[in-house]
Amino acid sequence: MTTQVDICVIGGGIQGVGVAQAAAAAGYSVVLLEKSGLANATSSRSSKLIHGGLRYLESAQFSLVAESLYERELLIKNAPELVKRVPFYIPIYKDTSRKSWKVFIGLSLYALLGRLKATACFRHIAEQDWSLLDGLSTTKLKSVYQYTDAQTDDVKLTRAVMHSAMELGAELICPASFVSATYDNKRYKVAYEIDNQVLELNCSVLVNASGPWINTVQKNIRPKGTNVNVKEMPIELVQGAHLVIKQPAPKGIYYVESPSDRRAVFIMPWYEHTLVGTTETHYEGDPDQITPTEHEIDYLQNIVRYYFPRYDTEILHSFAGARVLPKGDESMFNRPRDTVYFTDPQLPGYVALMGGKLTGYRATAQKAMEKVKPYLSEKTPVADTRELRLKPVDETG
Repeated sequence: MTTQVDICVIGGGIQGVGVAQAAAAAGYSVVLLEKSGLANATSSRSSKLIHGGLRYLESAQFSLVAESLYERELLIKNAPELVKRVPFYIPIYKDTSRKSWKVFIGLSLYALLGRLKATACFRHIAEQDWSLLDGLSTTKLKSVYQYTDAQTDDVKLTRAVMHSAMELGAELICPASFVSATYDNKRYKVAYEIDNQVLELNCSVLVNASGPWINTVQKNIRPKGTNVNVKEMPIELVQGAHLVIKQPAPKGIYYVESPSDRRAVFIMPWYEHTLVGTTETHYEGDPDQITPTEHEIDYLQNIVRYYFPRYDTEILHSFAGARVLPKGDESMFNRPRDTVYFTDPQLPGYVALMGGKLTGYRATAQKAMEKVKPYLSEKTPVADTRELRLKPVDETG
């Protein structure tokens, strides 16, 4: 088993495997430690969307949207079996807070940031075609817009990225629980546990991509000979719940507004059934124990019944994940979604990733590599992640 590597990544979610792929593509030796399974936590409990983030325009996150739209197109090109374009529908009702003109302006800007490609354009659905919209309620319906984004199976995508990294030489150690890391003489000694046995490896760069466990990992990383704790990142865990209901899958994704609090919620196909999400609830418990609350279940079921009165809302499956957001005074819904890269002068070559979106994992990984590049020797790149083909793992062996 490898004991000397250039880079060690902690966490096998989409951000961690993205860094592993980027590091291996750049020619570096890399080991990824994952305690239970790839995409076993937040990365398997997303809304499954590969999108630019239309709603982020409301909070003027223009660069994030532009970057996400670029990354969406790369994924559609490089992972055609995993990432599919899907029509999105935005219904505007008499009492909808985002009026038709505002949505029109938002979609126009979205198309502009998407470089006005044909796939970035949108259209207005004629009233005579409303009956074709999967049983959408037409009571007080004033207009409907349709645009295009994409959808994926987040678990399959995460596994495909890790498989790509491994083809380039990255090593996955799983299950392996991170124990501690000590920095000394330009190297990190990383201790991890497998089957109650503690093993060690040495690396020049350490990347903390452990998601909701980011501060748990960080408090166990120290310079040698000190008891100084690295300061915790100012984060808040936000629970997002989803339901899979018995209703057969709609033909597209409906981007609706909760009638109770005006949050945006998606009602979408998920294999042969319908997926509804998400919520945003402050969470303080153990991320391993997170489950949808009764309030969240009622909240999501009521949204479905409001817009699709004839839908079968019997729950087949429900899940919740913990997203990491920076602490702030703004509502959770309006908090910035850019990835935060935490470094500490006591720990040269260490970077922790806070937040980040499924769509932008590749760009996040490239930026993380730029942060740690000064602590690595020069290597000849062996691949460009913008061009690497991603395939379902069960089809590639």
